[in-house]
Amino acid sequence: MSTLSTLPIVDLDIFLADPLSPAAVAETKKTAYALVTYGALVIKDRRINEEDNEKFLNLLENYFAQSEEIIKKDVRKEWAYQVGVTPELTLKPKCVFEESCMDIIEKLDPNERPLDVSGRPSDPKTRFFWKMSTPPPYETEFPLSSIPNIIPDAFADVWQTTLENWGNTLKTAVENVAELAALGFGLPRSVFTDAAKYGPHLLGPTSSNLAKYGKENTILAGFHSDLNCLTIHGRARYPGLHIWARNTGKRMSVKIPPGKFMLVQAGKQFEYLTGGYVRAGYHEVVVNDQTIETINRRKVDYPDRPLIRISSTFFWHLSSDFTLEPIHELAIRVPEDEEGKTQYPPIKVGAQVRK
Repeated sequence: MSTLSTLPIVDLDIFLADPLSPAAVAETKKTAYALVTYGALVIKDRRINEEDNEKFLNLLENYFAQSEEIIKKDVRKEWAYQVGVTPELTLKPKCVFEESCMDIIEKLDPNERPLDVSGRPSDPKTRFFWKMSTPPPYETEFPLSSIPNIIPDAFADVWQTTLENWGNTLKTAVENVAELAALGFGLPRSVFTDAAKYGPHLLGPTSSNLAKYGKENTILAGFHSDLNCLTIHGRARYPGLHIWARNTGKRMSVKIPPGKFMLVQAGKQFEYLTGGYVRAGYHEVVVNDQTIETINRRKVDYPDRPLIRISSTFFWHLSSDFTLEPIHELAIRVPEDEEGKTQYPPIKVGAQVRK
């Protein structure tokens, strides 16, 4: 298995200091290369405040340590779980029901395959969605984007501030990655950010109860890709995230180091925009030996803290009313004889999400 160090590291600081400098241009090309080759990259960003992430992780651990009865008050099934809580064993990994996903797994070397999800049709994780979108100044075809956020009663005084502080860090960083990618592909800097200006962006931390699901080789989130445009991951306290590089077929174990680093992956909307030139990145979250080692260490170092794995994840979406179709300059770079070449007929982003 490869490690995170295999992925290119893009320095946002160089780009932000002078976007036109030769060093910045090199970072844009590195971004494009990383997305095409791996579907993912690591970013370095001096604006990341580790304290904000720690506050975020502490708050979410405390929230998900509450009783199931209390947490269920924040479930909004009638709104398709697009705000508030998605309960444990609700989310299903796409490979349970999508044949093309199983084909991807079968083509991998047996030593590089994800854990088998067939015996567990739903993931044992709980999720909280916090919207971080700008309402469009026009009537949208997809009013679900206008539903209000949920603020848990027990944390009403700190919830919004804590989530917004960390969420805005992730949102700003991923928007910069989108700009670097556009320039690296030879496109206008704002081509992706303009398309995402009114996107239904979501801060989407997931919770896995390691006191309950902490046995080795337990699947916390089955093999899948994301349907949004770009996903950015902050540092979690427990390892166990694996990603797959598009053009290598290698499984990589991800452990984001403390400090100014985050992981970015391409989602299906980005794949769609590029006509398959960039493929959505696949990943899973499992309990491995490193997870168990961390569990045992935290039991000693933080005996009063709940054993809950919180992901620090932000889903960056294109605007719901934007028509999703391949950008010609990118789609023509896909080899005509590429195995499994996919068609991408025009579709509104909101319809893609519903589908």
